[in-house]
Amino acid sequence: MKEKIHPKWHPSARVVCNCGNTFTTGSTLPEIHVEICSACHPLFTGTQKFVDTAGRVDKFNQRLAAAGKKKEEAAARKAAREAAKAAAEA
Repeated sequence: MKEKIHPKWHPSARVVCNCGNTFTTGSTLPEIHVEICSACHPLFTGTQKFVDTAGRVDKFNQRLAAAGKKKEEAAARKAAREAAKAAAEA
């Protein structure tokens, strides 16, 4: 092995999960933070977790509706402006 080119090896690196579970493993990082581990993963626990994607979809639909409303308002303003311009010319 060449000297001074390899990262430092931590034989007892601590892994911390969002569920609160901690364990040690070997790694080049001294501490690793993970979102899911074997203590909380549905494959290992046999329970099912529901992710709130419906809230995200609803939020997107609200933004889409607001954008459509703004387009309609802009079109109405443009039509009123053109009507006023046509009335001024006549």
